[in-house]
Amino acid sequence: MDRSTLAAYDNDAAAFAKDWHEQPPPVDLHEIVRRFFIEGGLTADIGCGSGREVAWLNANGFPAKGFDASEGLLVEARGRYPQFEFVRAELPDLNDILANSFANVLCETVIMHLERAQIAVSVRRLFEIVKPEGIFYLSWRVTEGDDQRDEHARLYTAFEPSLVRSELRAATILLDEDMVSASSGKRIHRIVAQKAL
Repeated sequence: MDRSTLAAYDNDAAAFAKDWHEQPPPVDLHEIVRRFFIEGGLTADIGCGSGREVAWLNANGFPAKGFDASEGLLVEARGRYPQFEFVRAELPDLNDILANSFANVLCETVIMHLERAQIAVSVRRLFEIVKPEGIFYLSWRVTEGDDQRDEHARLYTAFEPSLVRSELRAATILLDEDMVSASSGKRIHRIVAQKAL
């Protein structure tokens, strides 16, 4: 992940966690998970932040483990949800996560924080950890024009969906849409793909 972005999350983890947990529930995301994810299948939330979706997944039939690059956010997640497992892992490497190890992989609004050169390799690595016939959900906040940084110095990389699609050529695309998130109110693009047997 971009170092300035990671520093922002580490330094202000409590404030970011408070903001996320006060946002409306992401009912659109929950609907997609219920529609496509394999119920009862081991699920990875990559970029889990303060653990909100890990808690929801575990409560709704998708046993989940959270991974994040920010130690600060992982502290928040473990404090809020001590009953669940949260582990440090950073894109694109995702060290210590084996290939073909999760029935479902969720990566919600994370890859736009990567430099453009890391996006394709990160998508490949994310898809690699999905089991055969498993489901991969990926979304990112859409940035028009040039790359941007917000008031916290977080990077928002501008890129076309074709950069992601090209790494999923061997997959079956189940959903590919541009929309406004019910939780954040921001424009996002999301793709759901199924891995071949």
